Amino acid sequence: MKLLFICTHNRCRSILAEAITNHIGANKISAASAGSSPQGAVHPLSLKYLQEHDISTDGLKSQSWDEFEGFEPDAILTLCDSAAQEACPVWFDTAVQVHWGLEDPSKDGGGTAQQRDSFNATIGVLQRRVKRLLQADLQNLSGVQLRQELVDIAAQVH
Repeated sequence: MKLLFICTHNRCRSILAEAITNHIGANKISAASAGSSPQGAVHPLSLKYLQEHDISTDGLKSQSWDEFEGFEPDAILTLCDSAAQEACPVWFDTAVQVHWGLEDPSKDGGGTAQQRDSFNATIGVLQRRVKRLLQADLQNLSGVQLRQELVDIAAQVH
């Protein structure tokens, strides 16, 4: 199964989701991330907190969804509200699209401890959601069933 995580700037939440999914997914799920208006650089705290969780940051980069025309994901998961409102490029039309909205931990300007807690909370939610997805019979889910599974996960796993 292939997942594409989308955030407008592709520098924090979608990067976290890509790394966590590839770490936990272990040959069952392949993930990538992109943005409609990528910043061009991964947020340094995304890298820091992934590394603190022993999750590889190799190859992570902020990139446009235009670079994924041939990727053919089974599902596209938007993580920020603004990306959820955007129309995905036509080459993603066959993919299931679901919103897994998460607060942006990089926006927590309350200081180092609060930012650490925000990043760790976001990482925790993503880990729980991916683990829950791995409990499903991924090879036998039709598009409609996959969409419902992803919607249920978003609603139930926080």
